[in-house]
Amino acid sequence: MVIRSMTIRDWQEVAKIYLEGISTGYATFETTVPDFDSWDNAHLNECRLVAEKENKILGWAALSPVSSRCVYGGVAEVSVYVSSNCRALGVGKTLLLKLIEESEAAGYWTIQSGIFPENTASIKLHETVGFRYIGKREKVGKTKEGFWKDNLLFEKRSKTIGI
Repeated sequence: MVIRSMTIRDWQEVAKIYLEGISTGYATFETTVPDFDSWDNAHLNECRLVAEKENKILGWAALSPVSSRCVYGGVAEVSVYVSSNCRALGVGKTLLLKLIEESEAAGYWTIQSGIFPENTASIKLHETVGFRYIGKREKVGKTKEGFWKDNLLFEKRSKTIGI
């Protein structure tokens, strides 16, 4: 498996993996995969990664800004998705470790994730690579069916940037 920078040519496979995550009902509040331009505008240009093996995308990770205010310029939100047939094989861990490395190289001092409580695999993954639980946002958003959902907040603070 190779971790490399995501390119626009990867979008079709990235979008398919994103849809698999959406379909679980516990990976995101999103209900549809956006077109590439919308996704591109919502994510930072740096720190976009794919895990690839034998020319097949196994998973992806990217960062989004948490705020347009300059004081949060070193804080970003993590997205990490793994293909349904590649879960529990170390793809997510490898992606997140590389994302941490690249985020620090790009000057981010904190990366954070909002995870649904029932997404226990994602919680374990984030804890394994050094994220810490910082709290819960109760009923922060509604599903497309109209059910309120909590979101658990995890963060990883750099030991080298912003100290």
